[in-house]
Amino acid sequence: MAEKDLQKQIDDINVKLDAILECATAQKLRSERMDDLVADVNIITRDAFRSTVEELDRQGVELNWDDLKFLSFKFLKNVDKFTYVMDTFDSVYDLMQDLGPVVREVIIDTIRKMAEMEQKGYFEFFTELMRAMDTVVTHYSGEDVKLLADNIVTIMDTVKNMTQPDMLQAMNNAVTVFQKLEVDDIPEYSLWKAMKEMRSPEMKKGIGFMITFLKNLSDENVVSIKQ
Repeated sequence: MAEKDLQKQIDDINVKLDAILECATAQKLRSERMDDLVADVNIITRDAFRSTVEELDRQGVELNWDDLKFLSFKFLKNVDKFTYVMDTFDSVYDLMQDLGPVVREVIIDTIRKMAEMEQKGYFEFFTELMRAMDTVVTHYSGEDVKLLADNIVTIMDTVKNMTQPDMLQAMNNAVTVFQKLEVDDIPEYSLWKAMKEMRSPEMKKGIGFMITFLKNLSDENVVSIKQ
């Protein structure tokens, strides 16, 4: 019985020794791989450093190690701010990713709207309008524009008065009458016939209208001059 217990303990010890040996072997392999990695990194770093120095020398750039050291310390000191900036960039990138479909829809709608405007002739209209404005600018001087600005209130009042319903009706009546006239077949009136026509109620009313109009116009001009 004692021999069996002793053999069991020996077997347990052997298992543990095998595990320890296997662990040590694995650790050795990792250490060797780490050494190889460090060696490779050192070689790459030296080559990169040498290439960088040669390129800087070829470009005529002189390194100031104190400045580089200060920059390194500055970066380490503000690494939290740099992280915040990077987080901000990530947030902006995510936002752009989210807005991408919306922006595409807006662009598509804009293109469709511009195509619709082109079909309706908006672009041609604005082109002709710009050509008209160019003609106006070419034919009028800065002094003319200044006079227009000085009298814009009077002009606007005149346009406002001309667009009143009664004034528009009167102008429309005058145009209608002119269109109905046979301009190429106007009858001739002798002095006697003209005097006879002036005795008609229509002519008397017309003459009264002209005299009243001229009188009121003269009075209005006098008031404007006094002002």
